[in-house]
Amino acid sequence: MIKNPLLVFTLIGVFVGILVGGLLRNANLSQDAVRYLGFPGEIFMNMLKAMVLPLIAASIISGLAQLDGKTSGKLGSRAVLYYVITTSHAVILGILVVTIIHPGDPTIKANLGTTDTKIANVPAIQKFLDLFRNAFPENIFHATFAQVQTGTAGNVLKTEYVNGMNVLGIIVFCIVMGVVISKVGDDAKPLMEIFRALDIVITKIVILIMWLGPIGIPSLIIRKMLEVTNLLQTAKMLGLFMFTVILGLAIQCFITLPLIFFIGTRKNPYTFLRGLGQAILTALGTSSSAASLPVTFRCLNNLGIDPRVTKFVLPVGAMVNMDGTALYEATASIFIAQMNGMNLSIGQIITVSITATLASIGAASIPSAGLVTMLIVLTALGLPASDISVLFTIDWFLGRLRTAVNIIGDSFGCGFVHYICKDHLESNDEEQKA
Repeated sequence: MIKNPLLVFTLIGVFVGILVGGLLRNANLSQDAVRYLGFPGEIFMNMLKAMVLPLIAASIISGLAQLDGKTSGKLGSRAVLYYVITTSHAVILGILVVTIIHPGDPTIKANLGTTDTKIANVPAIQKFLDLFRNAFPENIFHATFAQVQTGTAGNVLKTEYVNGMNVLGIIVFCIVMGVVISKVGDDAKPLMEIFRALDIVITKIVILIMWLGPIGIPSLIIRKMLEVTNLLQTAKMLGLFMFTVILGLAIQCFITLPLIFFIGTRKNPYTFLRGLGQAILTALGTSSSAASLPVTFRCLNNLGIDPRVTKFVLPVGAMVNMDGTALYEATASIFIAQMNGMNLSIGQIITVSITATLASIGAASIPSAGLVTMLIVLTALGLPASDISVLFTIDWFLGRLRTAVNIIGDSFGCGFVHYICKDHLESNDEEQKA
């Protein structure tokens, strides 16, 4: 408690939020009262989200600008290797768990009913193409508040901009700028110093914001619990599915990721995991990888991970390495297929594997983004998109768990790359001193 009082206060806040939210469900509060209770959490989320853009830009550019091309390439290749292994395993694990337990029951759909989701039924290939459209935006300033999304106008496909930061495009731009600054050398050193100073300032601001977490996080939990209707009835009806997802996430979090970390580093993964407490609690409270990003940076810094690794690997991982989302999309898609009485062939299961992996890469780092990208998987299987509405009432809870797993996966990735490339980074430091 003396060493990390903020973690203790945040943990207490989470339990208070769950307790108060549960007690107030019987009070029949008005919508205005619910909004007032959630207002501190809304401000806390806004403050964290405001830090995402400057944090990504400053951390990636300053981190890569201080590395030579060989070192950044080594970091990138090891990070990609880790992302491929963990995401692929998460999808396969999700498929195995949901196939063995088989939680899907056609009576669930009949009892809960489904409503039309107002989301355009766009071919899966167009969703994949949107990834590349967003990775290479035509206007980097426009990318700070809008991203490309393909929809339908009548029977015609139409690509348009929708509100929401294009994190993927910003990351690609920052990576290129950081590498080029490193290549240019002394002439670009003043620009590097600007971003390095910005990184230091943003980190200090984040530390101040984090002290609002013990107030903001329980506020978010209380509001979400009060907004969900028929909580117990829905949980009972979808209980086996919730158990399936939680089991899969637990295996990924406490067995798979630690095992990969141990094999690559020969370090105790559970000691490392314990140091991520503040980031995990923030993820559970906000249900947003992007909002949790500033807190994760600080946790990894306290664990002794090289800042050059976290500045490069963590922002990229927050966008493309979403183990929890990948597992959830594979599990939920097969659950919906079971709910519709569909027996999937080997070819269809392979389709789910590939599609869920790619869809998780395109999932925005925002609450409930997994439900939107799941449309890609359902479209590939020929399942009705409207069936996603069955999951709406429990997604607020499962979304927090998969976000926590996303954060844990990204953090283990930073530790994995740090220990594998540690000798190379130290030799790079000696060369610069010489």
